[in-house]
Amino acid sequence: FGYNDYIEISAFWGGVMALSIAFGAYATEIFRMSIQEIPVGQREAAQAIGMRPFQTFYRITLPQVWQIALPGLGNLFLVLLKDTALVSVVGLKDIMYQSSRAAQSTQQPFTFYMAAAIIYLGLTMLITGFMMWLEWRANPAARYAKKLSRQTHHQTTQSQSTIG
Repeated sequence: FGYNDYIEISAFWGGVMALSIAFGAYATEIFRMSIQEIPVGQREAAQAIGMRPFQTFYRITLPQVWQIALPGLGNLFLVLLKDTALVSVVGLKDIMYQSSRAAQSTQQPFTFYMAAAIIYLGLTMLITGFMMWLEWRANPAARYAKKLSRQTHHQTTQSQSTIG
């Protein structure tokens, strides 16, 4: 009864599969919650003007879902980056594994762990900056408000300089 043989996979693919299954479930929940946030009346209005279901999803629902889901997805990507250090348990040689080996062989743990921390900090800052840019691109109202505030500030400083 059952399958007696085993399938051997590399540590890399084992780590990829484990993280993909776990974080795929979290991403699915983020998108499910985001879709539920869209008012039903918007879909009904799209149907009333003759849009097909695919058009409704692509033109009405998806842009709003994207705006709602981006902060959660950004957080998920940062947690995923942090959790990649756990794949060293299955034998994958990641940044922390390499730092640990170097620290043991040279008896200078601070240097190598600090280098690993700086690498993780740099990656975190890159992901955070990219996610902030995506959120800015996905929200045209915020871009317009920022442009408007710059224009208002510019006009205010000009009027103050002509007065004084």
